[in-house]
Amino acid sequence: MSPRERTRPPRLRAGDVVAVVAPAGPVPAGLLDTGLAQLRSWGLEVRLGEHLRRTELGYLAGTDAERASDLRRAWCDPEVRAVFCARGGYGSMRVLDLLDWDELAGAAPKAFVGSSDITALHELVGDRLGLVTVFGPMVATKAFAEDEPAREHLRRTLFDPASVTALSGDATGSLVPGRARGTTWGGNLSLLAGTLGAPRTPLPPDGALALLEDITEDPYQLDRFLTQLLRAGWFDRVAGIALGSWVECGPPEQVRATMTDRLGGLGVPVLWELGFGHCPAALTVPLGAVAELDTEGRRLVVQRPALA
Repeated sequence: MSPRERTRPPRLRAGDVVAVVAPAGPVPAGLLDTGLAQLRSWGLEVRLGEHLRRTELGYLAGTDAERASDLRRAWCDPEVRAVFCARGGYGSMRVLDLLDWDELAGAAPKAFVGSSDITALHELVGDRLGLVTVFGPMVATKAFAEDEPAREHLRRTLFDPASVTALSGDATGSLVPGRARGTTWGGNLSLLAGTLGAPRTPLPPDGALALLEDITEDPYQLDRFLTQLLRAGWFDRVAGIALGSWVECGPPEQVRATMTDRLGGLGVPVLWELGFGHCPAALTVPLGAVAELDTEGRRLVVQRPALA
């Protein structure tokens, strides 16, 4: 069976209108201002969510209704060509049931950019709207505001996607050898485990390539998340796995041993440390794109550019 290919949103051009919203945690003002200046330096016209600078309960960027409203307004604005998430943290899952997904599906395709906690939204934007999404640095984070290589890779993904179809990191290697072709799927490991069991939560399709990363989770916690996904059948149709960064997750050799123990018996190729996630110079990766994983070549190659 050929890998399922989602609709690719249009790539960005100078002069395009984009929106910045905060579906999860509160936004650091200094990093936000620096990030917005960077977006404008790309020639983009930036519109801000009404509640972008709000804080609720100390760990949310406004109430659930406010965060959902900002996302809905940005997505349904016919002039907006891309929606950037300001940061992760926590809170994306709380807005999922407040969004009218049929209404969002009626809007023109556009790039959706975010990572970490935004994984919860990537799952449904990809599945319910049928779009390739962009898992990359967020506007009000150090990964965007201060990490030039990470920011530049995101810029190229959005403006010149044909130039970044081959993905590989400095430490990329083989955990389980082999090659596989399929649709990229996944994101932040703990978020994927946390969404299991909820209504309309999608599982990877036949032949999917699972992309997984996390931060500040000890090896036993990573084991727990992987075990939960394994018991739920999340990996049953996966054809290959690309592991990203595991920043502050304990000694790398212990993390690697945990991954080998939990994933090595699946009978699919596994790529180690592809270089996406919370690490310095993080690569931007498309979710919902057809790609080929090659452990011997130490790379993941997107078959068509993430954006059209």
